[in-house]
Amino acid sequence: MSYIKNIRLNYFRNYETASLNGIERGFIVLTGANGAGKTNLLEAISYVSPGRGLRNAKATELQNGNFSNEMWGVATQVDTEFGEIKIGTGRNPKNDRRLIKIQGEPVKSQTALAEYLSCIWVTPQMDGLFRGGASDRRRFIDRLLLTYDPAHAGRTTRYENALSQRSKLLKDDTRKADPAWLKALEVQMAETGIAIAAARLAFLERLQKACLQNKGNSFPLARLSFKGLMENHLQNKAALEVEDLFLEELERSRQIDAVTGGASVGPHRTDLDVVYDEKNIGAAQCSTGEQKALLMGLILAHARLLLADQGRAPIMLLDEVAAHLDEERRATLFSIIRDMKSQVWITGTDEQIFSSIKNEGQFFVVADGKIA
Repeated sequence: MSYIKNIRLNYFRNYETASLNGIERGFIVLTGANGAGKTNLLEAISYVSPGRGLRNAKATELQNGNFSNEMWGVATQVDTEFGEIKIGTGRNPKNDRRLIKIQGEPVKSQTALAEYLSCIWVTPQMDGLFRGGASDRRRFIDRLLLTYDPAHAGRTTRYENALSQRSKLLKDDTRKADPAWLKALEVQMAETGIAIAAARLAFLERLQKACLQNKGNSFPLARLSFKGLMENHLQNKAALEVEDLFLEELERSRQIDAVTGGASVGPHRTDLDVVYDEKNIGAAQCSTGEQKALLMGLILAHARLLLADQGRAPIMLLDEVAAHLDEERRATLFSIIRDMKSQVWITGTDEQIFSSIKNEGQFFVVADGKIA
């Protein structure tokens, strides 16, 4: 099981410098007032895994504004199946982008981090996931898929680059656009787009099976499916056939896409549909408490899936989760996490809600960017 043993922050968000050493597996409880820096610490940890962190922030947004001449950085020592590995990330002074180092050596791609550990999280900002726009749910499921299949990042990047270039070409003037270049971009979109849709479908099938373990416990069973033209076609057509259909649709929609921007069809339009199985109602129609329980159930199912398929549970970052669960669900949450033997960072303003695990976790108080 991979877990963080030591972590040091420099000029990150509201921190000047802060460090935690001798961290173990199990529960790491961070308490303190709102605005103290608890979420910022979880965000720093999230950058040890691939992606743009739990706030989806740009590298320049992570800089402590009081030390703008310094470069923010996060340095960790991670216990892994390969031994102790040093992983660091920070702001690159040459281009203000994110720089990643493993064992002191720069790496070209964030996907290299996935070899050593993965992180999943729940934050208060995710409370509106089921009532928000399709893009929120799409990013959510893609994030889960990324921890399961790191190659998904490359597929989505290639697709988004081709989509952006095609949009720019069409916007300039479809009559003057180079037909060969336009066709090449659409072929790339078709190939990578169908690969994205196929990967999502395969992952969702496995996640659904993992969700079945929620049946009978305090977290409701979610029934999952995709709403997307490409995903629907892949249910009963071969991938190459669906590629051709997508390519034909891209050619037909050029005039419309030149006006509206983007592309009218494709995996970037897909939505994740979540249904509360026992009540047979969509998650968007559930109460706030039920939505929180559905979301937490999905996260726990994903953690079980990673543990079963990869032999290691992810590091879990749970921001202000426990306070919004009733006592029964809180006890179930702690029990499931305990059984997975994962490292779990969990925050709250009231230490009392963690009283049931006070003898099996490490407790820290966060105040004004300092950790005690």
